[in-house]
Amino acid sequence: MTDDLRAAVPQVLAALVRRGADFAAAEDAVQDALVEGLRTWTADPPRDVRAWLVTVAWRRYLDAVRSDVARRRREEVPEEPVEVPGRDDSLQLYFLCAHPSLTPSSAVALTLRAVGGLTTRQIAEAYLVPEATMAQRISRAKRTISGVGLGEPGDVATVLRTLYLVFNEGYGGDVDLLAEAVRLTRQLHRGFDHPEVAGLLALMLLHAARRPARFSADGALVPLASQDRSLWDARLITEGVSLLQAALGRDQLGEYQAQAAIAALHCDAASAAETDWVQVVEWYDELVALTGSPVARLNRAVAVGEADGPRAGLAALADLDPGLPRWAAVAAHLHEADGDLARAAELYAQAAAAATNAAERAHLLRQASRLSA
Repeated sequence: MTDDLRAAVPQVLAALVRRGADFAAAEDAVQDALVEGLRTWTADPPRDVRAWLVTVAWRRYLDAVRSDVARRRREEVPEEPVEVPGRDDSLQLYFLCAHPSLTPSSAVALTLRAVGGLTTRQIAEAYLVPEATMAQRISRAKRTISGVGLGEPGDVATVLRTLYLVFNEGYGGDVDLLAEAVRLTRQLHRGFDHPEVAGLLALMLLHAARRPARFSADGALVPLASQDRSLWDARLITEGVSLLQAALGRDQLGEYQAQAAIAALHCDAASAAETDWVQVVEWYDELVALTGSPVARLNRAVAVGEADGPRAGLAALADLDPGLPRWAAVAAHLHEADGDLARAAELYAQAAAAATNAAERAHLLRQASRLSA
């Protein structure tokens, strides 16, 4: 499916839902229309793809309604000329697919399906689960929001959290979820003027800029401090910083703007040693104040260790729960910096045992082996 066609999917789906179609049935009708389009457009594609899809999808929806005897008894759906709305209702789909009644995993799956235009198989492969499992997850999500109307007030924080979760998954299978998250957030940013939307897009771009340096030629994970910064994408960094500066200028600080500011400081430094760690700590203070997140406090301990020395970092770490993900890895780094190599090796091994990512586990095992030797 081309990018233009995928971009039309949420607009067509929104048009059907706006006309009163049930979300699940509308989504099925849109998929049928896409299949029909891909089958028949080879020789003679329509001038207006979106209008064609809306017309065909609405007819498929009406056919499905008529074939359902029980539903025909409840209501009559008159066949009438299809008006393609001039406005783009796809923005409302973001709010619908990230409805607070959905679990985070269901919201992510439904967003990728309905807004992103991905197939169930693609989503399942990206999340490394069986296709049947993902199909059930998406079906449950559709049922959950079946009574929610398009246009009802939405929660932008939930939408952003959903896109953030997609971005954090990285990539897998034949779908690059990192790129997909950037694409969807760009689309949201074009239609929704909000500083946190800009902040999230800036954060994604700044992290994506470092992506070419994250792995070595043999696939080994390369930590930030050791990355070849000449490989970073300067164009994405410039765009991300520009978005961030505009968002911060509106004086409505949120967690994604704070995270983007930290990422910008890393991107601005010629080397890890030249990073303005004092400012990084200050931004982590802002982030902790905004969210109270233990993960933010964990990352703050690393920054404190760089700004004020490993002993100060360990003191900041002492207030945190050792059961936190990556706590052992952070403690290992700080103990190594403080010269306690035996304790650091032990903690690296402990962190490796708890790691869920194969590349991260291999990296931590190499660190433990290096110090043990």
